[in-house]
Amino acid sequence: MPRIANLIFATVLLFCSAVFSVAQTAAGPDYSEWNSLAARAADAVEAGRASDVALEDLRGQIDAWRERFRAAQSINSNAIETVQTQLNTLGPVPESGEEPADIKAQRAALNTQLAELQVPSKRAEVALAEAEGLIRGIDTILRARQTDELLELGPTPLNPVLWPSALDTLLTSIGHVTNEMGVAWQNPIQKTELRHNFPEVLLLLAVAFLLLSRGRGWFEALANTVQTRGAFSGRWLAASVVSLGQIILPFVGLLALIEAAYATELPGLRGELLLSTLPEAGLLVLVSIWLGSRVFPQTSEVLPFIRLEDGERREGRLYAGILGSILAVNGILTEIAQYDGWSDGTRAVLFFPLFAVAAVIFWRLAVLLGHHERPDSTSATYGDRVLSIIKRLIMAAALIGLALACIGYFRAAQQLIMPAIMTMQVLAFVLILQRITSAIFSLVMGEGDDLSDGLVPVLLGVMLILAALPFLALIWGARWSDLTELWTDFSNGFAIGETRISLADFFTFVLVFVVGFTITRLLQGAMKNTILPKTKMDLGGRNAIVSGLGYVGIFLAALIAITAAGIDLSSIALVAGALSVGIGFGLQNVVSNFVSGIILLIERPISEGDWIEVNGNMGYVRDISVRSTRIETFDRTDVIVPNADLVSGTVTNFTRGNTIGRAIVPVGVAYGTDPRRVEKILMEIVRAHPLVLENPPPAVLFTGFGASSLDFEIRAILRDVNWQMAVKSELNFEVARRFEEEKIEIPFPQSDIWLRNPETLRPQTQATPPAQDAETHPDEDSKE
Repeated sequence: MPRIANLIFATVLLFCSAVFSVAQTAAGPDYSEWNSLAARAADAVEAGRASDVALEDLRGQIDAWRERFRAAQSINSNAIETVQTQLNTLGPVPESGEEPADIKAQRAALNTQLAELQVPSKRAEVALAEAEGLIRGIDTILRARQTDELLELGPTPLNPVLWPSALDTLLTSIGHVTNEMGVAWQNPIQKTELRHNFPEVLLLLAVAFLLLSRGRGWFEALANTVQTRGAFSGRWLAASVVSLGQIILPFVGLLALIEAAYATELPGLRGELLLSTLPEAGLLVLVSIWLGSRVFPQTSEVLPFIRLEDGERREGRLYAGILGSILAVNGILTEIAQYDGWSDGTRAVLFFPLFAVAAVIFWRLAVLLGHHERPDSTSATYGDRVLSIIKRLIMAAALIGLALACIGYFRAAQQLIMPAIMTMQVLAFVLILQRITSAIFSLVMGEGDDLSDGLVPVLLGVMLILAALPFLALIWGARWSDLTELWTDFSNGFAIGETRISLADFFTFVLVFVVGFTITRLLQGAMKNTILPKTKMDLGGRNAIVSGLGYVGIFLAALIAITAAGIDLSSIALVAGALSVGIGFGLQNVVSNFVSGIILLIERPISEGDWIEVNGNMGYVRDISVRSTRIETFDRTDVIVPNADLVSGTVTNFTRGNTIGRAIVPVGVAYGTDPRRVEKILMEIVRAHPLVLENPPPAVLFTGFGASSLDFEIRAILRDVNWQMAVKSELNFEVARRFEEEKIEIPFPQSDIWLRNPETLRPQTQATPPAQDAETHPDEDSKE
């Protein structure tokens, strides 16, 4: 009966799984439609003749199908897991191959059902591989075309033969615009519309003229007024917000001017093309001017990003506006060239002045960056080194871009100079945003006017730079599909063994671990400050409990975070084991100290606040961490002792369990002094001290006969051994006072020197001169 019940249960389960499988499979991708798209994409990739726009559109469709296939890989996942669990429960097939018939039938049925359930996911995996192959093929074609376009050599703009035709082409394009306006002016219907819209046109022109001529100046003056009243972060932040009006008002004036042009009903197709490019071009100019005013401020009180003189900052603002104008003109000319079909020679000649002016401005900006100095510092900072690198890159862009344009590599020169300008604008914008975030942080924290070197502002700056990387990639020619492909790969994560860790898994792990870590710290704080102080436990025990709670909490937080992220530890156990062996040899001392730290917390031979001596170092234990223990010596220096030395070495703990300890004070008196009298005086002195315990009583010992004195020792048990040196000093003072009152001499070393031959130290007398010398000069004295 139990076997029959098992067969019935397995049959019902297989039926439910089949129904669930059919329901999920019905919601799967339409592979017939995909096969049609895949065949068309394969033909396009093989032929390689489709346009870039067509290939990008085709790639977008394939990418959408790829996401469907990724989602389809999880079809029947629950049912597959259930059947797989049942197979694992049955265990492996016996080596003999013989097993009961009902178990064998159940195993066969489960294997059949498992194969059927895995069909949708396997089919999705195959289709996913095909989709990724097609996408790689399309990306290869597009990148090859982009490379060929950059390396295409065209006519040089320095060839005078091309100049007349290029000028004629430009005048022809301008003439087409004026001709369209002339034709529209001759049209009676459009004349009627113009007369009807004339008041609106006048109003829009007046608004445009006022905002374009005065708007920027108004907000520039207001921003300078706000800033000059104070150079601190709040003023700079307010001035930066106000200065945005330098972009908004002129841009509104430009839009009013464009609307006035449309209201006249005079622009034709080319005129409307020009008008459609004006908002973007005008915004580029206005933003460039604003960036220049922020990076090169008018006053040095604003804490400029680059330390320059007033004239040099004025020059920098001028160059910023010129570079924005170059971008605007480049965009307008590109639109006209595409619409009118300019030849390569015409493009090279007409764009060459833009490249030349940009190269000159690049060089001048590099020279300005070279003037950046720090007079208050003798060594270059990290920012100075970055500016030096940027200066060299700008010089290289100027030389290489101009050289490419002169040779005839028009596309390469354009793709170098224009992205270089936009890159400088992005970097300037990131720099301003970093200053803004620092100012906001300093205002919120209230910790001063400049916290740009703090940890949080620096991290925010790093995040801003990372956020700017996709924009820089797009500027330098990366396709949006390339970025989405990178993001997809990053989101899918990386594989470790059979476990794949995705971006969502990573953030889940970080979030859960941070929550667990925070809860652990809160519990530690509650235990340390609220709960444990109300118990009778000593300070060392309380610290041990708090530290142990921290270790356990962090371990549990990491374990729960790994589980929540869905990381299968069993699949990486082999790799972790191999790494642990290699790491163990290199970090055996660290592991030893870690284990010793845990032993110290459990056994507590020492605690924070204990007075210990280890390896010749004496002081108070201030902190017991995982790896080491910090001891503060009596001269207020910190000694870091590895925990392994405290466990395996000899440690003297003067205050373990209590603070009672003994003090020994040696005393010497001169020979001839009554020892009993000395003993009585010393006993009176030591018993009178408040820190000396009566039980056990102090003692005065006559220790021996010294070379110059009778030697005594005062031995006393103190209530607090931490005051040992102070007690010794006070006892010595009192001994000196009492001995002086009692006329007891405190001896000092004396020595008697006996000379065996003292006559050797006498000076030798001078010998008498010979007689002949006296006779030789008989009148010497008389002459005197």
